[in-house]
Amino acid sequence: MADRVGAPPRAWQRMLSGRRLDLLDPSPLDVEIADIAHGLARVARWNGQTVGDHAFSVAQHSLVVERIFHVLCPQASAGSCLAALLHDAPEYVIGDMISPFKAVMGGGYKDCEARLQRAIHLRFSLPPVLSERLKKEIKRADQIAAYFEATELAGFSTAEATKFFGRPRGIAADGLDLSPRPARDVEIDFMERFAALDAARRP
Repeated sequence: MADRVGAPPRAWQRMLSGRRLDLLDPSPLDVEIADIAHGLARVARWNGQTVGDHAFSVAQHSLVVERIFHVLCPQASAGSCLAALLHDAPEYVIGDMISPFKAVMGGGYKDCEARLQRAIHLRFSLPPVLSERLKKEIKRADQIAAYFEATELAGFSTAEATKFFGRPRGIAADGLDLSPRPARDVEIDFMERFAALDAARRP
C-alpha cells in the first residue's frame, strides 16, 4: 500500500514479533532472531532460479556457509561461527539481491546492508564490525557454498562457477545440505543452530 499523500515515506518494516525495524536507523532492540529465521527461510537464493519443489532459501544457505566455515576453521570460536551463520542476516529485511543488481544499485544498498548488519551484531553481542581476517574466512566459506549451489542447483557449468566463485579445494558437496527444503523446516533448523552456538559461547 502506498504511503499517504504528503506524508514522509515509511522507512520501517513491521515484523511478526511486533517490532518495527527502521531501515534508516536500525536499533538492535528491534532485532529478534525469530524474525530473522522466519524471514531468511522465505527469501529465495538465486532469485528462485533453482531446481526442486522448494526455493533454496537464504536460511538454508546460511546453514551451509556456517558448516563450511566450521570445516575450514575447526578451531573457530562459537561467536565466530555465529557470525558466519548471520552473515546474510540483513536479507531478512531487504531480501537477497543478486550480485549484478547490487552492482547496479551501488553504495546505497551496501550502506543500508551495513547498518542492518551492525544492529544485528550488536543485538547478539558480536563485534559491530568483524575483523578483516574473520570477514575473509567467512567470505571464503560463502564463495564455496555459492559454487556448489551454482553447479548443483542453479544450472551453472563448472567453468562458469569457477570463473565467478573459484574452485573449492578440499571440500566436496557431499555432506552439505543442498537439497531445497520446506521453509518451516529450515526455519526450525536455523533457530536450533543459533541456539546451540549462542549457548556454546556462554560461560
